[in-house]
Amino acid sequence: MRLLDIATYFTPGSGTSYPADGVVDLAELRRLYAYPDNLTAPWIRTNFVSSIDGAVSADGVSSGLGTPSDKAVFDVLRTLADAVLVGAGTVRSENYGGVRLTKSQQSQRIDAGLVPIPPVVVVTASASIDPRSRLLTDTEVPPTIITTTSASAKSRSALREAGAHMIEVEETTVPTSAVLAALEELGLRRVLCEGGPGLFGTLLADDCVDELCLTTSPNLLAGKSGRIAHSNASVFHRMKRIHVLADDDGTLLTRWVRVRPAGTGEVSGAEK
Repeated sequence: MRLLDIATYFTPGSGTSYPADGVVDLAELRRLYAYPDNLTAPWIRTNFVSSIDGAVSADGVSSGLGTPSDKAVFDVLRTLADAVLVGAGTVRSENYGGVRLTKSQQSQRIDAGLVPIPPVVVVTASASIDPRSRLLTDTEVPPTIITTTSASAKSRSALREAGAHMIEVEETTVPTSAVLAALEELGLRRVLCEGGPGLFGTLLADDCVDELCLTTSPNLLAGKSGRIAHSNASVFHRMKRIHVLADDDGTLLTRWVRVRPAGTGEVSGAEK
């Protein structure tokens, strides 16, 4: 990968000199994608891949759009996060298991003061997750499931018995405020949201997305695939381009951060 563009920013990579040829190694990737220092609230980073024409999946799964450089960034983002946040629909469609990291990646996390492996945090109003799914059977860390008291008692009980850490809110839906409160209570501030479009759209509508990492896969798909965010109404949030990376296969990898209104501070959820 090569660094095509970088903006002055507040993360630990600021002021770092990069190679004249722009080639970026894994250590530099970690600096480029580092979370802000001194977070005082959960920082919601979202990560998506789409085709050139905006398709969010190929044959129903986002992995069909993946490239080697996208996978490299995907792994780095997971290595840096306190938790992976995801909606139940994505858990089912992508057959999610727990986060898998190499011993080296785990050591990097421990050296940075993080737990060896971040948990997966799932948002589901109905608790409609199979307790025999990979989420619960193929994981080194039990998932946290945020659901509602209106969900089936049988489903909630089955997930709890399968090892999930259950958080239940007294609502018929899971509001964003409840998700943020749960993350804060668990001490999970470096949050990586991996989808799906419904959860991303809800977070956008509630003005709780701090950052988007977007990979443009060098493919055209057409078809009926949706976009990376869905919501009942349009929302408008201005973003600032932080960097652009490119791979020789045509993949473009960008990082965008929310621009806050004047007077609210440059960084949401962080102290300079």
